[in-house]
Amino acid sequence: MYKIAVIPGDGIGKEVMEATLHVLEAIDVVFDYTFADAGDEYMEKTGVALPRETVDIVKASQACLFGAAGESAADVIVKMRQELDLYVNLRPVKSYPGTKCIFDNLDFVIVRENTEGLYIGLEEETEEGATATRVVTRKASERICKFAFEYTKKTGRKKVTAVHKANVLKKTDGLFKETFYKVAEDYPDMELDDRYVDATAMFFITKPEMFDVIVTTNLFGDILSDEGAGLVGGLGLIPSANIGENQGLFEPVHGSAPRLAGKGVANPSAMILSAVMMLDYLDENNAARKLENALVEVLAEGKVVTGDLGGSSSTMEMAAEVRSKLEEYN
Repeated sequence: MYKIAVIPGDGIGKEVMEATLHVLEAIDVVFDYTFADAGDEYMEKTGVALPRETVDIVKASQACLFGAAGESAADVIVKMRQELDLYVNLRPVKSYPGTKCIFDNLDFVIVRENTEGLYIGLEEETEEGATATRVVTRKASERICKFAFEYTKKTGRKKVTAVHKANVLKKTDGLFKETFYKVAEDYPDMELDDRYVDATAMFFITKPEMFDVIVTTNLFGDILSDEGAGLVGGLGLIPSANIGENQGLFEPVHGSAPRLAGKGVANPSAMILSAVMMLDYLDENNAARKLENALVEVLAEGKVVTGDLGGSSSTMEMAAEVRSKLEEYN
């Protein structure tokens, strides 16, 4: 039995979470859920977006499923990353049938350093305007590169590409590039590559199939992840993982979508795929493949899907169809 923290959050987060938990009832893995609060609605009631109790619940769990946060997302997710040292942001870019993919043959992963760079928030106003400090450390670069190589090895992938701008940012990205090749010495059988971030953005459009696993710094990873999402149907279909040494937090990247909230029409795919990532994180790989395959079957048939996928089904109707397919596998 796995102890799982569940944070539905705001807006459609609650609806896709309910749908995903309904689907997870059909897999051969037992979960012990502890529900916790975070987000805009909780902040309106208490003045706090992320209560200490929620952080403690996540710390005491083996993984966390997170629905969505609204305007308080930075206060919730960024603080959670810092509190739990979730130094990896993992974003798959994968084509699925029945979706509005620009490319139908993509399957690569972006490994983003999650704790430093420009996102540490060291900004200040000056007489001329404002400045921001970018921090890239050897320790953080080493551990994110090592994670990328270990992930590549574990998942049977072949190639790791470091993305940087070391030709301009000679000190910070120079350190990141140097560290990448130093860590790579421990993985002599791995195919290596490094690309400038601007060239990578171009290759995402012209030749995205060249990528397998990308490892990069915080800001570059954030931008490239959303560009990757655009290649395979948009943010509504994209899961993510925030991973540290002791915890993993799994969430869709579509946000709380307040205009859709309460209508029962939100696409649950990204939340379901986030649960797939959680199962892989827990080494329940067989269950993960069954769940992913059940969703793929529903997407490919295109009969019981939400409006954004060309159907007319509700969130829970689509989830029920995925669960039905899943039960056929058991």
